Amino acid sequence: MMMLTTTVGAAFGARARGGARDGGDVERARSGARVMPARGWGRRGGARRGTTRSAVAVARRADAGVCRWSTHVRSSAGAGEYGDVGVVPPVMAVVEGGISGLPRATAVTPAKPRRVVEQRAVPRVCGTPEPGTASALGATRVENGRKTSVNFAVYSSSATAVSLVLFTRDDLKRGTPTAEIELDEVLNKTGSVWHIALPDCVDDILYGYRVDGPYDPKNGHRFDRSKIVLDPYAKAVVSRPRYGEPGKKADDSEDCWPQIAGAVPKRNSKSDFDWQGVTSPKRPMSELVVYEAHVRGMTAGLKTKAKPGTYAALVESFPYLKTLGVNTIELMPCQEFNEMEYHSVNPATGEFRRNFWGYSTVNFFTPMTRYAEAGDEDCGRAAAREFKYMVREAHRAGMEVIMDVVFNHTAEGNEDGLTLSFRGLDNRVYYMVAPEGQFYNYSGCGNTMNCNHAVVREFILDCLRYWVLEYHIDGFRFDLASILTRASSMWDQKNIHGEPTAQTPMMEEVAIGSPLQDPPLIDAISNDPVLSGTKLIAEAWDAGGLYQVGSFPHYGVWSEWNGKFRDDVRNFIRGVDGYAGLFAERICGSPELYANGRTPAASINFVTAHDGFTLRDCVSYNNKNNIANGENNRDGEEHNQSWNCGLDETCDGETDDEEIIALRERQMRNFMTALFVAQGVPMLYMGDEYGHTKGGNNNTYCHDNALNWMDWEQANDPLAGNGLARFCRQMTLLRKEHGAFRLPIFPTADNIQWHGHLPETPIWDEDSRFVAFTLRESPESPQFYVAFNSHHEAAALTLPKLPDGQQWKLILDTALEAPFDFISGDDVAEADLYTAEAMITPGLRRNKYVCVDRSSVIFQSVPAE
Repeated sequence: MMMLTTTVGAAFGARARGGARDGGDVERARSGARVMPARGWGRRGGARRGTTRSAVAVARRADAGVCRWSTHVRSSAGAGEYGDVGVVPPVMAVVEGGISGLPRATAVTPAKPRRVVEQRAVPRVCGTPEPGTASALGATRVENGRKTSVNFAVYSSSATAVSLVLFTRDDLKRGTPTAEIELDEVLNKTGSVWHIALPDCVDDILYGYRVDGPYDPKNGHRFDRSKIVLDPYAKAVVSRPRYGEPGKKADDSEDCWPQIAGAVPKRNSKSDFDWQGVTSPKRPMSELVVYEAHVRGMTAGLKTKAKPGTYAALVESFPYLKTLGVNTIELMPCQEFNEMEYHSVNPATGEFRRNFWGYSTVNFFTPMTRYAEAGDEDCGRAAAREFKYMVREAHRAGMEVIMDVVFNHTAEGNEDGLTLSFRGLDNRVYYMVAPEGQFYNYSGCGNTMNCNHAVVREFILDCLRYWVLEYHIDGFRFDLASILTRASSMWDQKNIHGEPTAQTPMMEEVAIGSPLQDPPLIDAISNDPVLSGTKLIAEAWDAGGLYQVGSFPHYGVWSEWNGKFRDDVRNFIRGVDGYAGLFAERICGSPELYANGRTPAASINFVTAHDGFTLRDCVSYNNKNNIANGENNRDGEEHNQSWNCGLDETCDGETDDEEIIALRERQMRNFMTALFVAQGVPMLYMGDEYGHTKGGNNNTYCHDNALNWMDWEQANDPLAGNGLARFCRQMTLLRKEHGAFRLPIFPTADNIQWHGHLPETPIWDEDSRFVAFTLRESPESPQFYVAFNSHHEAAALTLPKLPDGQQWKLILDTALEAPFDFISGDDVAEADLYTAEAMITPGLRRNKYVCVDRSSVIFQSVPAE
């Protein structure tokens, strides 16, 4: 017996999508209905315990004027059809008894003859419909010589009726169907797949489905035949054409959720785009330098030939990224979502709220249409071509493209949410639903996708394969990936598997939502032949408190956003006691987390990301400042591991105190240094390279303004952030040129040694704020000395003695002013370099150097002059 405890929280729509960082913190940062699992749930109905033949259901089939009867027997072994028991008069039915011997018969009323569904051609749209097939879900163009048709197939296990609804573009704007074709439950259904084919179907027709079935929330059903739902497998969609502009209702009022429809495949669509022979760089994971970016945020303020805020405009930012040293762009969500989801006036700013980040997917197979300069031209297919153009040009520039995908929930919300697609097709299959109809909310956004259900699992796999095959995507970052490891909800479990008996004991039951050791979905993704070689990155936590950093089921191929790197590096750099040892672990690639059959490349290292403080705000604010969100500063993460470099919270934000300003600049360089010398894969957040500020707002999910837009005037200024942008570029170059900072395996005593203020005397005390080490790739390669001093006092260093014929050369010192902070940079004038080296060489001859308070230094061994 399975039991369930549920707790239902706030209504749909309340949310703090950002600031949700990990573990317990993430749950505090998100709002919305919360349904937490217990040990299972009570069964309703089903076979009686202890009976071999607890019920005999009889199905009537008309056959040549007689009724053939089939017996469905539920037993301890399960349920199924065990075959015909003979031909009996049409007024007789088996109601009780065994299969052997004749059962007792009773009179019943003959069933009414099946209603024949009439299907006709639609003028100027298609010919007379044909049954179609269940071979491929979605709309598929089938070509047979000169004759073509479009096959439509959609899954619904509990629908009682399905109609294919067709729209012309004009009719869609009016919200009026052009035609509806009812599907025959016999001719147009195979298993749980409803299907139909339209011969000679025109290219510019749009479609959706009207689905009827029980509205029975307590049993998980939420069918609504008044809605026309989007095909989850639609490959192009049409709704509103322009970003930020609502649609219009019949009375000319605003409509933020106008009817959305899918587009059918075009004839000869395979020749729609020319990849020009350009292929992916396919770099090893260890060589990546990742840049987390937002399509609109990256380009809204960029002076481009293309329209700002689009895929085409993003292409014009690639030269900048190349100069920065980035070779991989990780795009925040750009699958179809509705940016008008939160459309309302923000009382704090007077602006309209937007779903700017996009973590609320409507359709998973299509690029965000309103990120395309072409909008919804060519029934949304032009947006697909523009997205391909963006990927092609990234590959041409030597960059890979990783997509941030959100398979943990959808835009349909909780019990009070919208019926757009999945809910209206098969609510209790696509979502994790409790026995009384509530939605599990491990996402913090109202619903949770039932990822490990066989149908949903195949849907996600089909989607990932499509993005790789059709769009040449290099990898995926899975938002709240821990949800993908949770056990699915299973309805009518006893009637599926039968009652356990001594002869047929049921496997140990797993409570709904429990973390699985071998999640079927993760297993399938990891071993899929099409996805082989694709970069797979997990955000290894969720809003239900599941935290799997270092323990995510990885199958040897997954990397993870290393939230522990962020937290431990922040705490050590800002001078918190007790973090020296943890900081050293992060520098080594977190072997205690990932030395379980993986390499340092399993660790995606980051100090900041889209949710939380930017790098500058991390050194400028003790507390969040989310007043601009219009929620009285209640949203967003409370625990930021930040320090404003002053005495107390009164120093938050902008200041004219020169000492505080200098310390903030130094601290940002310290973070950059730690990020790029650590083993693993470094990830920068858009704008951190020049010191972008969001004014202390750590949850800017709803702002389509300068808070989330790149400041291109600063980005293009090499001295922006007092030279921070230059420093960042030099760090990416240092990592690229020296394999010591991207080792293929975790460091060992053969290539890393730890030091204190004196060589080979590391300081691991609880109150230590100093970590130093020497590192080399191989005995033949240069040696590097790296030291971090997060103490408020300077450290007089003695560097390790080098072999004869070698000497130490200063690479960087974060306490120095630009350009001397990275003194080995190729842009330092020869005269300036000579002067600087003349000042420090006398001390280095004695292996002496002073590392000032809260600074970091790097030296390299070079041949002695």
